[in-house]
Amino acid sequence: MDNTSKVLFAALVGAAAGAVAGIMLAPESGTETRKKVKKSAKKFKKDATKSMEDLAEKGNEVMDGIKKKTDSIINAQ
Repeated sequence: MDNTSKVLFAALVGAAAGAVAGIMLAPESGTETRKKVKKSAKKFKKDATKSMEDLAEKGNEVMDGIKKKTDSIINAQ
């Protein structure tokens, strides 16, 4: 896991932990708290999915670059 991935993962975990702590410490009814937890979970899922898509895209770009370099080395011989 490279540094970008580690930072991204840490940011997501930190955001989730902060959201959960904020919701659990809020002086609201159980119904309202459950609504907020559900909303936060959906947002976390959306953000995590986007981050994973970005990471996969970056990985594909790196692999394409490696393939091009490998092809150019093989063809140069």
